Amino acid sequence: MILRREDYEEKAMPEFKGGIGELNARMITDENGKILFGRLKPGNSIGLHTHDTSSEIIYILEGEADYIYDGKEEKAVAGNAHYCPKGHSHCMTNNGDKDLVFFAVIPEQ
Repeated sequence: MILRREDYEEKAMPEFKGGIGELNARMITDENGKILFGRLKPGNSIGLHTHDTSSEIIYILEGEADYIYDGKEEKAVAGNAHYCPKGHSHCMTNNGDKDLVFFAVIPEQ
C-alpha cells in the first residue's frame, strides 16, 4: 500500500503530549498503530511521554530535532532516525530556524 502525504489532511494538534506550540500532522491510524507525517515549526515541541503499549521510529526528512530520551539529550538531523522502544520515554523539540519535517511509525505491541 502506498501512502502519499498529500492524500491526508494536515491537522494542527496544539500542545501535543504537553509540548509547546503545535504539531502539524497527517496521521494514518488503525488497530495496529499509527503512521504520521509530521511538521514542527521552530520553537515547537512534542512533550515528554512514555511508550507503554508501542514503540516509535522517527525519520528526520528536513531540519533537525533535539530529543530527551530516557533523560539524555540527543540531536538528529535530516537523514537520521530516532528510536524509542516500548517502555521508554522521549520528547522532541525543534530548536532550529526552519520547519522540522519527519515521518514516524508507531506500532502497537
